[in-house]
Amino acid sequence: MFPDSMKAFHTPNLDILGAPIGDYIHCAKFIASKRVEALKLLSRLQDVAVIDPQVAFTLLRVCGSFCRLAHIARSTPPSLSSDPLQIFDMAVKECFATCSALDLTEHAWQQAQLGLRYGGLGLCSLALHACAAYIASISSSGFADVDYQHLKHAVSTFNGLVSTQDTILIGSTVDSPIPQKALSFKIDTEQFRALLDSSSPANKARLLSASASHASSWLSVVPSVELGLHLDPHEFCVGIRWWLGLDFSRGLSCSLCPNTALDLLGHHAVTCKKGGDVVTRHNRLRDVFVDFCHQAHLGVHVEVGSNLTPDGSRSRPADVLVRDWITGMQICCL
Repeated sequence: MFPDSMKAFHTPNLDILGAPIGDYIHCAKFIASKRVEALKLLSRLQDVAVIDPQVAFTLLRVCGSFCRLAHIARSTPPSLSSDPLQIFDMAVKECFATCSALDLTEHAWQQAQLGLRYGGLGLCSLALHACAAYIASISSSGFADVDYQHLKHAVSTFNGLVSTQDTILIGSTVDSPIPQKALSFKIDTEQFRALLDSSSPANKARLLSASASHASSWLSVVPSVELGLHLDPHEFCVGIRWWLGLDFSRGLSCSLCPNTALDLLGHHAVTCKKGGDVVTRHNRLRDVFVDFCHQAHLGVHVEVGSNLTPDGSRSRPADVLVRDWITGMQICCL
């Protein structure tokens, strides 16, 4: 009935289309073999980071972490894949810490695993999102069955990771396809809420700022020296440390304020009014804004004197004055 060239498997364990089918041990061995291949890339990224950590991070986020074994997460039940995938997550953590020269705390790593929209670094956990990937895959296949035990387990695991209002019924996976992105967003939402609840007021303010619209744009751009979208290694590593709320103080005091100890989050370092750094940063932000105005062909003037109104009520000079705004009014900025 079948051609002689067709391979016959006399075992419940086999691999097909790049995915394992069988018991836990077989699936673990298969994932381990794929993990070995992925680790080769992580090792090379650490070599890249010696020269350019921003490039290494971009490659890690885009093609070295979640996506490397996403096919496994979508095709293998999470009850069989979560533990092996957790090992790969730890390898990604070590690679990122090495590339960015960081000693990661658990709180910082939890933030790093969030999506960019939640102030994370987009280094999504395969083990955490395996249930979402598997549910989405089964749901879109057209073969979802409410009595399928692996699907029941995946839905139960997912519902334990999200808020009550975001839980799903197993029947909904049969009715229509559920995008993986939508499910992962619900997981990230709950992870972000838990992270906020466990944070100090200062860290909570930092997380809310990091999750603001466009705040993470500097992390998603393709590094380019020609386009002005590249940071030198020290700047990038300091930026990542600040983004994740890691200790900046190292037990030191401000070199310009000997009696002032540096705080953990580096607030004093960016607000100290001695040494001229605040003025320098202010002027650079002003110049960036002026450049945008020029690109928009707006009439803009820098460091305009006082008496901007006929009655002289606005005596303070404008760092930037935009003339002929949409409403015909002069706009003072900064």
